[in-house]
Amino acid sequence: QDTEGARGLIPVGLPCTATSCSYTVGTLYQLVQAGTNGNGGSWNVGPGNWGRLALGASGGTQFLNNLMNGYQGSINVGDHVTAETGQVNGPTDEGINTARVDAGIAINGTVNDLAMCGARPLYLSAGFILEEGLEMATLRTVVTSMQQAATRANVKLVTGDTKVVDKGKGDGIFVNTSGIGVIEANVRGTIGPASVQPGDVVIVSGDLGRHGIAILSVREGLEFESPILTDCANVWPAVEALLNAGIEIHCLRDLTRGGLATTLNEIVSDRNVCIKLEETLIPVEETVQSACEILGLDPLYVANEGRFAVFVPSAQADAALNVLKKVEVSQGAVRIGTVEETPGRTVVLQSRIGGNRVVDMLSGEQLPRIC
Repeated sequence: QDTEGARGLIPVGLPCTATSCSYTVGTLYQLVQAGTNGNGGSWNVGPGNWGRLALGASGGTQFLNNLMNGYQGSINVGDHVTAETGQVNGPTDEGINTARVDAGIAINGTVNDLAMCGARPLYLSAGFILEEGLEMATLRTVVTSMQQAATRANVKLVTGDTKVVDKGKGDGIFVNTSGIGVIEANVRGTIGPASVQPGDVVIVSGDLGRHGIAILSVREGLEFESPILTDCANVWPAVEALLNAGIEIHCLRDLTRGGLATTLNEIVSDRNVCIKLEETLIPVEETVQSACEILGLDPLYVANEGRFAVFVPSAQADAALNVLKKVEVSQGAVRIGTVEETPGRTVVLQSRIGGNRVVDMLSGEQLPRIC
């Protein structure tokens, strides 16, 4: 893309031409790999202009700051940009791991809460609790991430407040957001557990468990053979598409704290119905499933920040799936179960081998603690 006067650029060059500069979100691209000597002294660079760029100045500290916060200087078409010649293994690793789970969750979490009511998100407030001594670079990273998420969600941050607590009593930074939206005119009736009926089909918008495992891996310094990226995203485009298509939505729920299992248990408790799930239909990436097995976690209880469940009449299930699959955030939508009358207040899972087990409400503390 044209970078005339652009700011906030990340200091990594990827192969790109005037007519082709397409990259897919969530796809892993190899920038550099260790040379044949194996000690990091030389590097084999992949095809095209894969490079680490020295924006503003050379050196690991500048590179890390640019990687985390974006280069704050201006880059114009025709400018000459030099490559970073030094070894920046450490800064690259630190910058990528720091940015892997960003503060977009503070925006997307509230935006998604509004979307689950059938409301178009419009305005947000943000409250910051900062620990004394918090580095400005960290705060800048958080604020920039929130700004970018708000822009993508087309919402405005209109008010907020900041408080500072003593060093050692704030765990760095806490961000709290609340929001206001408007119920769309094409919302039919009330969207919520009270509208769930026997015969309804349960659809989830995509694979489960990635956000919780991504958070846990960063917090605990865990490394897996394949990187696990958060699913954190704004789901309003998917909800809006369902409404515009005239789908009769009975209930929407984002699958955050406690994951799918806890969400469905809350619904059956309110409505006194049974939800029957098929384990073979529930989408969980192989890397997430493997990580959960190693850590002793059940992906049904792991938190998500860009996934939701929608309850629709059986006659509209196929139409709802077709709509969802056309929206980027819900391309992985699948039907996972149905609502039945009995046994009441129960979630039942049909296992891969054909047996049934009751899926209980989450007991104890959610791991990892998200919000």
